[in-house]
Amino acid sequence: MKKIAIINGPNLNLLGKREPNIYGSLTFTEFLDEIKEKYAEVTFDYFQSNIEGELIDKLHEVGFNFDGIILNAGAYTHTSIGIGDAIKGIETPVVEVHISNTFGREEFRHQSYISPNAKGVILGFGLQSYELALESFL
Repeated sequence: MKKIAIINGPNLNLLGKREPNIYGSLTFTEFLDEIKEKYAEVTFDYFQSNIEGELIDKLHEVGFNFDGIILNAGAYTHTSIGIGDAIKGIETPVVEVHISNTFGREEFRHQSYISPNAKGVILGFGLQSYELALESFL
C-alpha cells in the first residue's frame, strides 16, 4: 500500500469559502473524502498549516518514509527558501500543486522556490491538480 502525504499551506483551510471563483466551493475535507474513497489502496496523511515552520517540520517528518508528498505551499511557494531547502534535504519525492494557474495571476506568483526541488509541478486544474499529482506516484 502506497503512503502519500498531502501538505497544504496557508489559507487552504478556507477552501470552499475563500474566493470560490478561483478555488471552487468544495472544502478540502470533502475533496479528500472523495479521493480516499476512489483510491482505497493508498494510505493518506493530510496536514495543513498556516505556519511556515510547521510545514517544514512536516516535510522532515514524512520525507524519509513515504512514497510521495503532494505539496501546495500556497503563498509560501513564492517566498519560502526554507521550504525549498527542506524539500532538497529529504528523500521522498514532492509534487508541487496549485489549484489556480499561478502564471495567469499576479506576477509575484510566477516565481516558485519549490519547483527546482520538486519531481514535478501541476497547476491550474482546480482540486484535480491533487489527483493528477497522486497519479504520478501510482
